[in-house]
Amino acid sequence: MYDASELCDRVAFIVKGSIKALDTPPNLIIKGRRLKLNYTFRQAEQDQQRSTMIDETADDEILLNLLRQNRLITIHSDEPTLNDVFVSLTGSNLQ
Repeated sequence: MYDASELCDRVAFIVKGSIKALDTPPNLIIKGRRLKLNYTFRQAEQDQQRSTMIDETADDEILLNLLRQNRLITIHSDEPTLNDVFVSLTGSNLQ
């Protein structure tokens, strides 16, 4: 899928003979976007890692408490790829 992102103007996902999605790679990624937030925090003298979806951060009490207590060590997001969009649309990996 990396090659398709870099080389193609438009990409179609065809599943069982039907077109599931057809658009430019950036638009497919934006439409299928679910950003994941990864963060590291200190707990009991050890670094702990946790992930949550960006649209669910308001409900993540652990993250909210860590923010209030200023205990976050790192925080970053993972952007989806065309492969992630394909999997979310079809429910299966590339074969």
